[in-house]
Amino acid sequence: MSGGTAIPRRLRCAVYTRKSSEEGLDMAFNSLDAQREACEAYIASQKPEGWVAVRERYDDGGFSGGTLERPGLQALLADIDAGLVDVIVVYKIDRLSRSLMDFARLVEIFDRNQVTFVSITQSFNTTTSMGRLTLNILLSFAQFEREVIGERIRDKVAASRRRGRWMGGFVPLGYDVIDRKLVINQAEAATIRRIFERFVELGSATLLTRELVADGVRTKRGKPVDKGFLYKLFRNRVYLGEAVHKGTSYPGEHAAIIDLLLWDQVHSILKESPRTRASNTRAQTPALLKGLIFTASGVAMTPTMTRKGSRLYRYYVSMDAIRNRTCEGRESFVRLPAGMVESAVTDQIRALLRTPEIVARTLDAARRDDPELEEREVVTALVRFDALWDELFPAEQARIARLLVARVTVHQDGLAVDLRTEGLGSVVRDLIAPRAIAA
Repeated sequence: MSGGTAIPRRLRCAVYTRKSSEEGLDMAFNSLDAQREACEAYIASQKPEGWVAVRERYDDGGFSGGTLERPGLQALLADIDAGLVDVIVVYKIDRLSRSLMDFARLVEIFDRNQVTFVSITQSFNTTTSMGRLTLNILLSFAQFEREVIGERIRDKVAASRRRGRWMGGFVPLGYDVIDRKLVINQAEAATIRRIFERFVELGSATLLTRELVADGVRTKRGKPVDKGFLYKLFRNRVYLGEAVHKGTSYPGEHAAIIDLLLWDQVHSILKESPRTRASNTRAQTPALLKGLIFTASGVAMTPTMTRKGSRLYRYYVSMDAIRNRTCEGRESFVRLPAGMVESAVTDQIRALLRTPEIVARTLDAARRDDPELEEREVVTALVRFDALWDELFPAEQARIARLLVARVTVHQDGLAVDLRTEGLGSVVRDLIAPRAIAA
């Protein structure tokens, strides 16, 4: 119809709102609502230009403007790519992004989809070069302000650390946080002292870890302890009552759990190489077959050790070989690697415990103390023993070996293992009883 007024093109306007923190979002009318109300009022004022607000809400409450990984923003970008939006309306440009690089990526997406960006408190039209220049200048200042705030926060944290204040983060075992200060948790502090003291006694993180796991000791997060946890704990100077910032220690406001003498004792051990400490641990481990192993001619064999460099080698050697005494039978001069012999004996014990004859003898032995014991319980206990053996501490393995083994005889063609009947019953009772032999 000629001479009539041209009808403006309908422009679908999407309102995007964002708030960095979640504070106040549970109120009936919050910051996101205020942003939306102002934007919708602006869209209504542009109704003669064909502007109309879409029904979909694109809100991000509790999300930083320093990242594009926000659910509301991602939904908006998906609708833009689908051709459902013509104009994006925000209260201020930093609601959309505080990063110049991120905003440049957004503007590229807007231009590709012929979408206009509008800030109702700052007049921008991103379809013009002048609008983009002005926008980039303001975004540069927004990013500069953000970086300055970050520097101020870091400086404040550093200054507070130098004063020994607790500045948040994961609370170490041994302390609780009350009124933003570290306060000793007496029960946990006792565990910390025990860990330091036992490490000085044992000299081995491996043995200490096994002991702590057996006793049910857990981290602050409720997980079983491991060697990695112990090493971090031993190097945490918070237990000396200090605060650390970028490798420098300062006197802390909180009380110490460990004194300097105990700390130095632990760290003198840690200065030794792990291989040296492992050798010391093996040297302190009781020999599995001590007093149980003999040559075919009846000569006792004793555990010995030799060291070559930093490596430790264990053997079982006949007493005749040690005395360098001449005997008729060469079998009297036996020298065998301890690991090989102990593994062979352990394998024979496991195999014997599965035979019907040993099961019957074990049942008879166990029933002497418990006549009501069922065969099924004995079989289950013996199967359980087979599975638990590798989890036992070396000292516990040696104790069980003395209960089970009467004698190990070394022949030229192999080993013979004689089991103790009464020992079988004792081990089974241990397995059936609530107190398990494994850690």
